[in-house]
Amino acid sequence: MKLDPEEMRPALMRLKRARGQLDAVIRMLEEGEECEDIVTQTSAVATAVQRAGFLVVSTGMRKCMVEQGPDSMDGQRLEKMLLKLA
Repeated sequence: MKLDPEEMRPALMRLKRARGQLDAVIRMLEEGEECEDIVTQTSAVATAVQRAGFLVVSTGMRKCMVEQGPDSMDGQRLEKMLLKLA
């Protein structure tokens, strides 16, 4: 199922922020910043990307249920998508 870009706006915004954070991590590494600061920022990037993935899955689930009914969700397919995010 294709998702409407407007519905994905929250996930897109989260990913754009994560991109900025990732650029900061790269810059920190290039400039020889403190290890602890780099790890903290790297963790923030990973969390932002993971949460964006969960937003995509949850939005897709809602869209499926509204448009195609509650029986439209394939449990195995959903499980596979969630496990990819783990």
